This record gives sequence, C-alpha cells and structure tokens, in this order.
Amino acid sequence: MAERIPRVNQLIRKELGKILHREVEFPEGVLVTITRVETSSNLIQTRVYISTMPEIKGGEVLAILRTALYNLQQKLNKKINMRPMPKIIFIEEQATVEAARVEELLDEMKDKND
Repeated sequence: MAERIPRVNQLIRKELGKILHREVEFPEGVLVTITRVETSSNLIQTRVYISTMPEIKGGEVLAILRTALYNLQQKLNKKINMRPMPKIIFIEEQATVEAARVEELLDEMKDKND
C-alpha cells in the first residue's frame, strides 16, 4: 500500500502530460512542463505543479489550465480507471523560479569577478 501514492503520482503525471500536449492551446513560444505531482494519501486531491518558460507567462498558463480544468479532469478520469479519482489542483512551481533567480545572481557575480 505504501507504494500506491508514488505510482498514482507517476501515472497522473504521464497521462495528464499527454492530455495537455494534445488538448490545451498555450500561447505561442511558451513551454509548459509538469514538474511534479503530489497526491494526498486519501486520494481526494492531487496537486500538479507547473513550470513555464518564460516564467513571466506562468499566470496566463495557470488561467488557461484552470479554465480547462473540468474538461481535463473528465479526460483524465476516462484514461485512468481508478476510484476514487483525485481532483486536480494546478499550482505554479516556485522552486524553478527560485533556482533561475539564484543562477542569475551567480552569473552576475561571475561577470563582476571577470
């Protein structure tokens, strides 16, 4: 039973990634990635963390995903035969934004030392 949640996370990430690729229209030049999926132990909800490039489009991408949430949830329910099926919550990944900022600061320090 302890292995179920990681397997559910992996399955949701894989299938939802396929659905997003086929079904959702994102703005031109925006790359959207599912960075991680965290499902609650009681399978009530799953938090899907989304990273966007460029980061500035993150809010716009989240708005698109939240608008299409019902449709995405229905398609995922049909793809995955599991009960109960967790409800999807999209969240913007902050770790990648913070990592990009740290990298930017390191580049600035390197330029000053050169």
